[in-house]
Amino acid sequence: MRAALAPGVRLLRALPRDSRYRGLTLVLTFLCYTSYHLSRKPISIVKSQLHPNCSALGVNPHNGSNSTTWCSWAPFDQDNYKELFGALDNAFLVAYAIGMFISGIFGERLPLRYYLSGGMVLSGLFTALFGLGYFWDIHVLWYFIIMQVCNGLVQTTGWPSVVACVGNWFGKGKRGLIMGIWNSHTSVGNILGSLIAGIWVSSKWGLSFIVPGIIIAAVGVACFFFLVEHPEDVGCSPPLHHVMSEEKDPEGVTSDDGPLGASGHSSAEHSESPKEPSEEPEAISFLEALRIPGVVEFSLCLLFAKLVSYTFLYWLPLYIVNVAHFGAKEAGDLSTLFDVGGILGGIVAGLISDYSGGRATTCCAMLVVAAPMLFLYNRIGQTGIGTSIAMLIVCGALVNGPYALITTAVSADLGTHESLKGNAKALSTVTAIIDGTGSVGAALGPLLAGLISPTGWNNVFYMLIAADVLACLLLARVVVKEVRGWCGYMARKRGFKQF
Repeated sequence: MRAALAPGVRLLRALPRDSRYRGLTLVLTFLCYTSYHLSRKPISIVKSQLHPNCSALGVNPHNGSNSTTWCSWAPFDQDNYKELFGALDNAFLVAYAIGMFISGIFGERLPLRYYLSGGMVLSGLFTALFGLGYFWDIHVLWYFIIMQVCNGLVQTTGWPSVVACVGNWFGKGKRGLIMGIWNSHTSVGNILGSLIAGIWVSSKWGLSFIVPGIIIAAVGVACFFFLVEHPEDVGCSPPLHHVMSEEKDPEGVTSDDGPLGASGHSSAEHSESPKEPSEEPEAISFLEALRIPGVVEFSLCLLFAKLVSYTFLYWLPLYIVNVAHFGAKEAGDLSTLFDVGGILGGIVAGLISDYSGGRATTCCAMLVVAAPMLFLYNRIGQTGIGTSIAMLIVCGALVNGPYALITTAVSADLGTHESLKGNAKALSTVTAIIDGTGSVGAALGPLLAGLISPTGWNNVFYMLIAADVLACLLLARVVVKEVRGWCGYMARKRGFKQF
């Protein structure tokens, strides 16, 4: 007697062909970028172990010395260890920022599957090589710097590729919510990276890098075998990138060059039928991408938003160790709550922006609230474990919500802007410009934190608050445009009712 088909198989057979492939693309790209962030996180966890408080461990068992740095890992055993940590962070982030501007151009012209999977395998290699420095007993700074630079360059293959893949499969409709949920890969990767690195941080910190390196390389191999770049490749219908929605989208009544370009015009290029190879559009240039309305404003906003986010990513565990006096593992575990808040913030930001049609207004509102919350976290966040947990989640949501929205839904909207006349080949380039500009802030944040922290953590938080305010101000023009769109829409709606 044969058993009935498994419930999961029956569910898959009941789903339309398009839905199955869309689900596969979402899950696979989610796992890909989760592994990218998983491999970036160990450095922030291991910092406190490279320069621990050796006096708490007693005298040096080898020579009886009571030096406070006898257990530190050279060259991070000197008084300038914070500057050296900042140099490590900056080596990765500057390389990432520079490489990102070039990566999108390559991503538009090379097969995304090869580009993404190759980058993941190389990233796994350089992450593991950093950890092997522990087992090879390497104590020269240049080795760790070179590994960080190489890793930063190859990790630029990730973001433009996964956003382009998801943008190829999903239209504008509920893009904010879908990508808000999907973008939780950033926080999930940070959480898993913290937990995995924390297992070996106090014993063999080299494994805190080697294991994540193996994971990202393995996911890269899976990506090579299963990723589908375009719906047309498997006979599925391409999505509509511009859909009229007068009741939900206030920008439907603004001019055609609105910040996110919602269009109510139907044309031949929006047809759902797959394109013939001869109709394949050419990739746009870097300068053409910059001329898309909204790209410059959101790019500069992301620069300061990412500055705040990445400062927390790289320095929060050390801040908790220094201020709350937790151990390295406990600080790493507690820091994951910031990423838990980031998951919630990304989903909420996507949901609100879908409903309101105001991506910039949603970002600006969250940034306005984030500034006083950062001040409060520094003042009262370490007064008790309950307060610390609550403040970390709230700050994570408010800081990472706008960052998540800009790097996903906004990038996809602008990459398929109506001014491109149906040419979606700009998606990877636009994504790279926005995230590349943001990565400049990601490089500046940890560097400034390393330079400012010796003067006191209060000054670091003042710097973060100032960056948050600047991010909000840079969106002012787009916010005004969205508000005018809402006012015009409401005026027309009242006029129709009176008529």
